[in-house]
Amino acid sequence: MRILISGASGLIGRAVVEHFSAGGHEVTRLVRGGPTANRPAIWWDPTAQQLDPLPFERFDAVVHLAGENIAEGRWTAEKKARIRESRVAGTRLVAQTLAQTTHKPRVFISASASGFYGNRGEEWVDESSPPGTGFLAETCVEWEEATQAAQKAGIHTVLLRIGIVLTPNGGILAKVVPLFRVGLGGRIGSGRQFLSWISLDDLVQVIDFLILKETVAGPVNAVSPSPVRNREFTAALARVLRRFAIFPAPAWALRLVMGEMADELLLASTRVAPRRLQEAGFEFRDPQLEPTLRRLLRP
Repeated sequence: MRILISGASGLIGRAVVEHFSAGGHEVTRLVRGGPTANRPAIWWDPTAQQLDPLPFERFDAVVHLAGENIAEGRWTAEKKARIRESRVAGTRLVAQTLAQTTHKPRVFISASASGFYGNRGEEWVDESSPPGTGFLAETCVEWEEATQAAQKAGIHTVLLRIGIVLTPNGGILAKVVPLFRVGLGGRIGSGRQFLSWISLDDLVQVIDFLILKETVAGPVNAVSPSPVRNREFTAALARVLRRFAIFPAPAWALRLVMGEMADELLLASTRVAPRRLQEAGFEFRDPQLEPTLRRLLRP
């Protein structure tokens, strides 16, 4: 296949590029800059809404992963504006460009996030559940609505609601494992909040699966079938690393340091089920947390 990938330099994008390249597919990156000698790319400027539709004529699939990192830096008004704009305006530009092409891609997979559901406490949510409230939920709603031009043009569109991605190469594990290794790990807040997670390996396979599975469109929860409470995550990680986890991070301290970001990223509880993936027959390599951590963090 001929596959176009945005956000190819990010944690997920790098893994997706490597996977499809290794599989013999022709991978092109959508980048803020020109092509290089051995890495074909299409240039775009989402801030200026500049994107040439002509090079889009040749792709079988488009995987759109670009967006400002939400976990780096305090959420100032400026930061929140960049987060929203990078997702909503960028996605709208890609969707509108695809809609203009004569030879449209067979499938358009556009990233979203499990933050769509907001803070839901003990409640199980799936793709049929309504959106939650708060900055992340509102951003996800706008983010997904930005794909409408592609959908109206008849392009098979998947809205991939991605949970917390587990890999030793970045994300949450890269941040917390060093703390746990020196004995400074612990639960966050009450520890009762649910984390909906997925291994990076499974996420890449989900994208591969959905490119080929033409019967699945619309929202798809990219999470494992086994969400865990923060205290369960903490305990499992401590066991895998053979360390104690006795230094909790109180909610008040997190709010003091991180502000609104603490409530939405660390203290919110989202218990998400991957119903549509399971109904479609997707088989997770990493359905349970502790075996996943042991595989990812083994010496």
